[in-house]
Amino acid sequence: MSVLFYIFASVFAVSLISLLGIFFISVKKSFLAKISGALVSFAVGALLGNVFFDLLPESFEKIGEKTALLSLLGFFIFFGLEKFLRWRHCHVNDCRVESHSEFVRLNLLGDTVHNFIDGAVIAASFLVSVPIGIGTTLAILFHEIPQEIGDFSIFIHGGVSIKRALIYNFLSALSSFLGAISAILFGSHIQGFSIALLPITAGGFLYIAGSDLVPELHRETKISSSLWQLLAIILGIGVIALTAGF
Repeated sequence: MSVLFYIFASVFAVSLISLLGIFFISVKKSFLAKISGALVSFAVGALLGNVFFDLLPESFEKIGEKTALLSLLGFFIFFGLEKFLRWRHCHVNDCRVESHSEFVRLNLLGDTVHNFIDGAVIAASFLVSVPIGIGTTLAILFHEIPQEIGDFSIFIHGGVSIKRALIYNFLSALSSFLGAISAILFGSHIQGFSIALLPITAGGFLYIAGSDLVPELHRETKISSSLWQLLAIILGIGVIALTAGF
């Protein structure tokens, strides 16, 4: 089999992980509402784990001290994007009506960039050797499972229907094909570009988790619910940490 077959088969396999939310189709909305806090808490943990156990360590290894500056840049880029989205929302709709569409769109953007990087990494690995490419693909597969569950949870909490959340997740995952094609065509040039995107994505994920999702969790003030939220956050971090180690 050719290297190109391995690359695109692997990218396709990773993209299918985005459809994990299909298991929630038969779940009643009332039940989803009950577990919404736990799902969002898991999403916070997955985002934070992704930042501190994957994106930032990889960035520091590749580009060193530039990581801090690019992470701050990513934070402010997402801050500016949300300001723009809120400004646009206020000019189109009534600002007094609360909307979660901003952090849904921000997360979709961040996940799309992240998937682009994954596709580029998979392609670059297979271009070195097939065994390295297979190992990289397996690592990304295990890593994407908690990440995609977290993304799906954010969409559901933001008021997106289950079917539409599945579509958003899958369309975002398709950007991995663009990353793979870019790595094949441009080689070392796209590699440097994708590495620079790592800390920018990390800053964006930190912004989403800290400014959009954590305040949502603070709406619940019961001690029992808060403890479950904390456990779900730790679980999200732990699962990402385990897959990153793998």
